Amino acid sequence: MREGLTRRRVLGIGGALGLMAATGLSASAALARRPSITGAELRSAVPLPPPFLVPLPIPAVLAPVGTSGGADRYEITQRAASAEILPGIRTPLWTYEGTFPGPTIEARRGRPITVTHHNELPVPTVVHLHGGRTPAASDGYPTDLVLPNGWPQTTTHMGHGHDPRAAVTELTRDYTFPLDQRPALLWYHDHRMDFTAPAIWRGLAGLQIVRDDAEDALGLPSGRRELPLMIADRAFAADGGLAYPALRGRPGVQEPYLAGVLGDVILVNGAPWPVHEVDAARYRLRVLNASNARHYELEAVSDDGRPLDLVQIGADQGLLAAPVTHRLLPIAPAERYDVIIDFAGLPVGSRVRIVNRLGTGRTRDVMAFRVARRATDDSRVPGILSTDLPGWRRSEAVRTREFSFRTGRMGGDHGWLIGGLPFDPARSDVTVGLGEVEVWRLVADVHHPVHLHLVGFRVLSRGGRPPLPYDAGLKDTVSLRPGESVEIITRFDGYRGRYLFHCHNAEHEDMGMMANLEVV
Repeated sequence: MREGLTRRRVLGIGGALGLMAATGLSASAALARRPSITGAELRSAVPLPPPFLVPLPIPAVLAPVGTSGGADRYEITQRAASAEILPGIRTPLWTYEGTFPGPTIEARRGRPITVTHHNELPVPTVVHLHGGRTPAASDGYPTDLVLPNGWPQTTTHMGHGHDPRAAVTELTRDYTFPLDQRPALLWYHDHRMDFTAPAIWRGLAGLQIVRDDAEDALGLPSGRRELPLMIADRAFAADGGLAYPALRGRPGVQEPYLAGVLGDVILVNGAPWPVHEVDAARYRLRVLNASNARHYELEAVSDDGRPLDLVQIGADQGLLAAPVTHRLLPIAPAERYDVIIDFAGLPVGSRVRIVNRLGTGRTRDVMAFRVARRATDDSRVPGILSTDLPGWRRSEAVRTREFSFRTGRMGGDHGWLIGGLPFDPARSDVTVGLGEVEVWRLVADVHHPVHLHLVGFRVLSRGGRPPLPYDAGLKDTVSLRPGESVEIITRFDGYRGRYLFHCHNAEHEDMGMMANLEVV
């Protein structure tokens, strides 16, 4: 890649990175008000269906293959399959159990599960339970590969070299999750070093829901009035396959897409712009942004222009202390929001669209709900949702660290760096003591959704000011806007071992924006 071209592109995606370097982040705080646009959009080469015609699919719940000793055992096969995502067109996919999204695992707090993954794909894979409080051996470290049949035994990775600690298995691997954590919507996805982005894009993502008795007793909408919604954008090639601008034979993407890959089709649970019939009642929406790089700002609007409240009851790591009402809800890649929407005041036959205020053209629509019938509703939204949120204070922190998330050079090419360094599995970046409380200050050039493995955290501040309303609760992914600094606080408890923190823009992640976290 020519240096001049790279430099022009970096300045374009960075939004005045030169100003930031020269004057510091305090002088560039205005960048935090820039739109949440990261990446370039692929255009589909096939006809796209009108919105709100395809019914919303609900991912199947996976049944355990064994239940004994207070634990459950599951099996998942990773295999190639095809599906009719766009009407009348077959699309090849990489899947968990032949579906996209993969099957949902329903689990109970404190009841361990083991998931045996069988790799029948043509490439190595790694499984990470995002949001899981997981022992290091099952966390899905990017070099802990499950090799397919016939793949050479090696731990050398094209992008970032050799990892002497890699735990490599052939064909299968058992992942054990104690689930000693708050009830929450989690998700599992591929986390292979250098190739996470194309693997997720091809379909390797699924949901896991953790429940407990206390949440069940709240009276929140449940059953068919609780809907998991995995939102993801994709683009389709002329042959019906998923278009993706991968570099040939090495990590990363083609130059126009260095900041992230966006698609022009919005999928919800694997369906394009779907519609779902609802009762005139409250519904609980478990929303995940599983896009590689696209940010959304969600709004619920009736066809007569009336906005509906989005009552947030939970964040990445479970229930809030009390509900927070929004009209607009921004959601970055890998973030989850637990939201109540009430259709009771709408006439039968009316429609509510979920729109993306950051989208243009077809990407402005997400999905729709059609009110099909009057119904009784005995659900409720209590004023107090949870009393077990951690109350960490700054005075408890044994240290404060600062990390910059910025564009840079990696091996002679464009990269995305943490603290000026690209990811190296053999390097120790951060060492923390088990049980220690720390404050981290995260600083961005462009938009970066930052994810910590193992732990949840609270947002303390944005740009030196109080957190925003959508920062409430316990999170594991925080969305940094351009030029912004965010402070978070957490306790590194649970398990010892090697973990990660990284940008969850999947293209940034593959191009170096990860770092090692060692809990000792």
